[in-house]
Formats: sequence, C-alpha cells, structure tokens
Amino acid sequence: MTYLAKPRLHHPTLPANRLGYTRRDYEGKVSTLCAGCGHDSISAAIIQACWDLAIEPHRLAKLSGIGCSSKTPDYFLGQSHGFNTVHGRMPSVLTGANLANRDLIYLGVSGDGDSASIGLGQFAHVMRRGVNMAYILENNGVYGLTKGQFSATADKGSKAKRGQVNADAAIDTVSLALLMGATFVARSFSGDKQQLVPLVKAAIAHPGAAFIDVISPCVAFNNHAGSTKSYDYVREHNAAVNRLDFWPNREAITVDYSEGGMIEVPQHDGSIIKLRKLDASYDPSDRINAVTHIATAAAKGEVLTGLLYLAPDAEDLHAHLNTCETAFNRLGEKELCPGAGMLERINASLR
Repeated sequence: MTYLAKPRLHHPTLPANRLGYTRRDYEGKVSTLCAGCGHDSISAAIIQACWDLAIEPHRLAKLSGIGCSSKTPDYFLGQSHGFNTVHGRMPSVLTGANLANRDLIYLGVSGDGDSASIGLGQFAHVMRRGVNMAYILENNGVYGLTKGQFSATADKGSKAKRGQVNADAAIDTVSLALLMGATFVARSFSGDKQQLVPLVKAAIAHPGAAFIDVISPCVAFNNHAGSTKSYDYVREHNAAVNRLDFWPNREAITVDYSEGGMIEVPQHDGSIIKLRKLDASYDPSDRINAVTHIATAAAKGEVLTGLLYLAPDAEDLHAHLNTCETAFNRLGEKELCPGAGMLERINASLR
C-alpha cells in the first residue's frame, strides 16, 4: 500500500510563532490510522500546543510503547527526538532518558492497553516518582491493533464486537494517578480541542509528573451495540450494527460546551457518551475533593473532564534525588568517577 507524503514546501503566508516556525514545522508523517480516529485529533492538539508554546522541535523528546496510540508520535513533531519502546515500558525508558538529560522536554504517549495492563506497574511508579513529563493516555477501551479485545479500562458489562461481555471491573487511570502521587491530573475528550490544547500546554509546562487521560473513540472496534469506550456512561442505540471487516470513512467527532455544562456526544455507532466539564469554581488543588468529584460523576454515568488536580508545590525526580544541575550525559569521567577516596567516604556515611 502506498501513502502520500506531505510536501516539504510551505505556503509563504502561513502564520508563524515567535521563533518563526509555522504549524507545519510541528507536523510529522501522514497518519495511517482509521479515518475519524480520535487519536489523530490528539495529535493535532499536541501540534497546536507546541506551536503555541514556541517549543524548538529539537528540544522535545517523544516516547511511546505499543499500540495504535503509540504509533501517533510519528504523526507529530517530525523534527524532534523520538523512541518507540516495547509494550508497557515507555515510562522506564523515559525515566532513564530524563535522568541522563534533564534539559529536554519529555512527552510520553501511551494507550489504555499499554498503560493499564502490561504497563500498569510502570505507570504507577513514574507517577509516584514525579518524573518531569507530560503523560498523555489515548484511551479507547480496546486493543485496536489486535482486533478490539477489551482493555483494562473497558467498563464491566460492556460488549465486544463479537458479542463477549466484559466481566472485569474497569481501571480508572485518573484515580490511580491521583493515588500514586501525580501532581497534575486531567481528563479530556479528543474532540474537544478548546479544552485539550490548554491542558496539553499546561502539562508540558508543569514541573513534575503531569497526566492527561484523553477519551478517544475507536471507529473500527467500538461501533457495535453494547460497546463502551471507557468508564461509566449511558449507552443508547437506534439499531444493531453488523460486524464488518470494512468500515466507511468517518468524520472526527468534535464538541463545544460551556464550563460546568454536560453534553451527550453521539458516537459513530449511535451510542451516547456523557461528558461533564468542570466549572470555574472547582478547586483543583484539593486532592481529596478531586477523588470525590470523579466518583460522584461516575455514579451519575458522566465522564468528568478538565484539570482535576494540580499540586501547587510540585517537584520533579531531580529535586527528589538532589541531582546536579548539569545533565548527566554532559559529565566527564572525573565527575562520574571521583575515585576510591570519595567512594570510601560515601560508604562510611552509610555505616
């Protein structure tokens, strides 16, 4: 199969940020995801956020694991550093890179299967260690690359494409991130660009572990009666959908609703997801209040979106470990190997 390449020439009238970069300078290759996939909307939000922040592309490192979501870094910031790790291991590789070079901006992209199943332990530890990163979870509730099996965020009682009913309880990643000590926790919807772009910008600027769970509809494997994308929401179907090996092109789902408001968003399969946006009076600095709001919304069948928690005194892993200001990869043998005398003094201090 042949895919069209993006032209390298840019139109001379494209607007530029303060560094002189146009939005095209933050793009990557042509996406090979299904037309209408919510993940492409997330990529567009990341591109917009980095352009708005005037980030030099070579100063950003993007890391991912395995899955549809982990393919997406190829579709944005083509001139940045990138590393595609094995399934579920993005957090540990990113942690090592961050320790070696603290001067880069780190963006971790993962999916619900990559983070909530095989990578659950890694997800928990990167949150509690406060690694300075923006962790974006593209959450669709299924394994899209392996034909739509349930992921760990699929709701109990939801139905798969072939009719199986999920008997397992869902893992709520935002609640887990709060429990494990993340200092920036948010949730959004891939089609809500007005909300998602500012959240991505804030996560990049945050000094510590910043986590955004983004609900991202899968047009290929959740377009059937009885399916749920993730978490608790009300499903309504007009007619059963046949099981197909081919699906038509879909338009990306977009929404626009006010702070404090609730909106029912029709999905490609005719089902409904209920989103509630936090209002201006919400206090994101209260961790216990955040947990309560999340649970209350879930009990109503709503998915709470917005900035759920922000620690006002956040620190990153380098502050916890009291590392030197110079990036480790710039230190020479003299600094990294101070000699037997220093080693003896360190050992003596631990006796």
